[in-house]
Amino acid sequence: MNSHDLLPVHTGTVIEDDSLTLEQLCQACGVHAEWVISLVEESIIEPQGDEIHLWRFSGASLVRVRSALRLQHDLGVNLAGIALALDLIEELENLRAQLNIMGHD
Repeated sequence: MNSHDLLPVHTGTVIEDDSLTLEQLCQACGVHAEWVISLVEESIIEPQGDEIHLWRFSGASLVRVRSALRLQHDLGVNLAGIALALDLIEELENLRAQLNIMGHD
């Protein structure tokens, strides 16, 4: 593996009050619109808006697209597998949060 095989890691705070257009989401993640559209078709992310040119994406969608990209690039997971993996990861995070709350009572 050389430096050309590595994906950049972005850090920062996701602001939920802001929304991204399809173009902005693609630019932020370094992907093509067709790939994001396929994520929407697989229900991996859900935009607000009825038509593609009106779609707006939340910060949570940005995080999911970046995670999906890592799963596909690093592990070769297909779209159906990405959807399943992200749902399981989200469920695991929710369960851990519940355990943390229960443990601090």
